[in-house]
Amino acid sequence: MSTALRQSEVDISTLPARLLELAATQPKEVALRHKLWGRWRETTWAGYAAQVARTAAGLRRLGVAAGTRVAIHAENRPEWLLADLAVQGLGAVSVGIYPTSPAAEIEYLLAHAAVSVLITEDEQQLDKVLAVRQNLPDLRHIVVIDPRGVRAEGILTFADLMADDDGSYAATVSSLDPSAPAILVYTSGTTGPPKGAVISHANLVASGRKFVDALGAGDRDEVLSYLPLCHIAERLISVIDAVWAGSTVNFGEGGEAFAQDLRDVQPTVFLGVPRVWEKMMAGVEIRMSDASRLKRLVYKACLRQGRRIAPRRMSGRTSPADKIVLALCELLVFRPLRLKLGMSRVRVPVSGAAPIAPQVLEYLWAVGIPVLEGYGQTENTAICTLTPPGDVRLGTVGRALPGVEIRIADDGEILTRSDGVFQGYLDDPAATAATVDTDGWLHTGDVGTLSDDGFLTITDRKKDIIITAGGKNVSPSEIENLLKVSPYVREAMVVGDRRKYLTALVGIELDTVGNWATRRGLAYTTYADLSDKPEVHALIGNVVSAANKELAQVEQVKRFALIGKELDHEDGELTATQKVKRTAIEKRFHAEIEAMYT
Repeated sequence: MSTALRQSEVDISTLPARLLELAATQPKEVALRHKLWGRWRETTWAGYAAQVARTAAGLRRLGVAAGTRVAIHAENRPEWLLADLAVQGLGAVSVGIYPTSPAAEIEYLLAHAAVSVLITEDEQQLDKVLAVRQNLPDLRHIVVIDPRGVRAEGILTFADLMADDDGSYAATVSSLDPSAPAILVYTSGTTGPPKGAVISHANLVASGRKFVDALGAGDRDEVLSYLPLCHIAERLISVIDAVWAGSTVNFGEGGEAFAQDLRDVQPTVFLGVPRVWEKMMAGVEIRMSDASRLKRLVYKACLRQGRRIAPRRMSGRTSPADKIVLALCELLVFRPLRLKLGMSRVRVPVSGAAPIAPQVLEYLWAVGIPVLEGYGQTENTAICTLTPPGDVRLGTVGRALPGVEIRIADDGEILTRSDGVFQGYLDDPAATAATVDTDGWLHTGDVGTLSDDGFLTITDRKKDIIITAGGKNVSPSEIENLLKVSPYVREAMVVGDRRKYLTALVGIELDTVGNWATRRGLAYTTYADLSDKPEVHALIGNVVSAANKELAQVEQVKRFALIGKELDHEDGELTATQKVKRTAIEKRFHAEIEAMYT
């Protein structure tokens, strides 16, 4: 870790101030890297800070000042970070909006936050805003990052915004109040309208300090920015930790190019949500089915050895014999496999933002990707727990980070307290009081257990626990994760509250099931057509049967239905973070659910 970072722990109280320090102490080091038209372009820390200063000057000309709310509505790209740190440096409040958000959701968020300036990505995103602008009296200015095709009048470009630097950014940053709001992060809204979590400069700095220390992150680390930046998880990696540690943030081409982006960057620190890790495992399994017989035999033999040794690797107790076996497996399979996955340099792979099946973690450890689990929320600036290296316990999310207190309430709810706990929900004192009690404990809404030596196990969301007609409490997420271990299952939602038995709605993984069908000569035209085939139903039936063998009788899925469409954020079936909206799904597929109980 750099000397500048150690000094900053004493006298730096905001992320913009830390950015300016890096610009002064390591001006020529690479801060950002962006792939554009197939070529990677670099920005130094001095260039990063200069661009942020120019962006801030442009925003100041638009009337942005302390307390003003500025929204950023774009995919992951350098301009997102420039705008975010420029807004924070002015004492204003940065509000992230998911690029997948439909017009109605954008209208709600901009109105609720009383946003006065919106920075949007391109013509497509601009059209969503223009469709509802007449309902947004507080919105005074719209800035477009990529103006190609934009014909609307009165729209500024990001280049216009960065035209001049008035030289006042550093002075403004030096006068920031660490206790003032810095960002507004909206919750996913699984059970109702999203709530705006107010997070201060001090919260962000506390998060940076704790995670940089826990991860051992520094100025030699590389990260790939790919999760939505308005989510606290990606904000943590690409903004908070990257600025605090001085790490390099890479922006690839995204979307379908994600796998290639990973191979290009080979990040040293990588945060993957469970869906990413699940798909990575499924992709390897599918590719191996196309390999030669010899390659399959070698892969299976090495994987078997990797699985056998994995528990000892998790506890840091591999024997000399284990190391010899692993060295051979590395040479034959694991090292080239990780290179293709983009994991050849990964030093700290982390899974977070949602529960992950232990079977997936076991596989990743077996092939040499030592994934650690972390647990945190928007409301505590992601500060809660992390798996300690050398003491990995599958099924738990690790121990409390330094300075974090955890306790379990009488009803099983997990409560946390730290300097990351947010300031409350915007304009919602009732929800704030229900979430943070008078003693400063954050009521997470998750249910779990805490071992005697401090390892936390999360059972489920408190509101999602199923109580069967027989009075048994069942955690649906554990069953759903077990089903989603299969490469053929993309979504699974267990149903059964107040019912005699459990059922499940299952969404297939189009790529893998399509590949399976093609191999068997099963022609299909659409997702719905593929889902409707008896052979596919039988395939998923085998997945359900295999999962049931690992479950208690009351937890077993007695019947299931394949849904005929891919769940979508714009249709209101998923949150922007791809979490299933259970109430919306139960309403949308009411007939299919009832048919499983007749």
